[in-house]
Amino acid sequence: MAAMCARKVPTTLWARRPELAEAINTDARNAVYLPELALPAGLRATSDLQDAVDGADVVVMAVPSHGFRAVLRVAAGHVPAGVPVVSLTKGVEQGSLARMTEVIAEVAPGHPFGVLTGPNLVGEIVAGHPTASVIAAAELGVAEELQRLFSTGSFRVYTNPDVVGCELGGALKNVVAIAAGVADGLGFGDNTRAALITRGVAELTRLGVALGGQPLTFGGLTGMGDLVATCTSRRSRNRWVGEELAKGRPLAEITAGTRMVAEGVRTSAAVVELAARVGVEMPIADQVVAVLDGVTPAAEVVAALMGRMMKAELHGLG
Repeated sequence: MAAMCARKVPTTLWARRPELAEAINTDARNAVYLPELALPAGLRATSDLQDAVDGADVVVMAVPSHGFRAVLRVAAGHVPAGVPVVSLTKGVEQGSLARMTEVIAEVAPGHPFGVLTGPNLVGEIVAGHPTASVIAAAELGVAEELQRLFSTGSFRVYTNPDVVGCELGGALKNVVAIAAGVADGLGFGDNTRAALITRGVAELTRLGVALGGQPLTFGGLTGMGDLVATCTSRRSRNRWVGEELAKGRPLAEITAGTRMVAEGVRTSAAVVELAARVGVEMPIADQVVAVLDGVTPAAEVVAALMGRMMKAELHGLG
């Protein structure tokens, strides 16, 4: 996202490690995470968080959910008054069960906030493949300004006032993607994947509506669109985690072997807790948590879901 923005406006990227920031500035590449991407001249990197946000017109937070609050707490005092803070993070905070925009409202009060989300697998964006996303913000004017900023010839951005629904869709789909990966790892085919995706949308919608989201949002880019991409792509980190679990690998070994964060691993338990709080059934999420916690072998997940009590397809959605 920093590279995309830097092709339109001067952009500063914050990196935790000074040596990585220096390498980005020197080589115009991020050799650790995206070595194939040549970074534009308008992009500058720094390991000084205050330097990164000082004088900014927009602050974009791409920090994983488990570090989001801590980083924003340090940055907030240096962000100019009234500057929008946009979350790219698709997760729910453990413990508080807060969405990232709720964290922004708490840690950086007075700043307009929004979320950019959709079926946005980074490798395809880097390659310039056409895709679409959604900027959700409560203030239409803010959403439209951000829409113009983030849109490019290959990255089409829509606006949506449903911040809750868009944010939850992005977080919850990662949980379903782990289940889809388990099914792939067990050798099941397209029918199984399609059933998981469709019933995953039902789970997303039930919980999202119960928490204040709009039903139509979950049939759009941030619901069905993101779910399809994450559950079917070989580039999906969350789907890959599920596939590796199905092979019998321990979760600690899987997560230790990758630099990238699979948000569904941390978000799954928070999602189940949120569902229990509002009395919503989340059978797929329940099974994912059971596998991640080592309570249920991955090989038993599909049988557990198939053996549930018979119900009408639209149960809980009316």
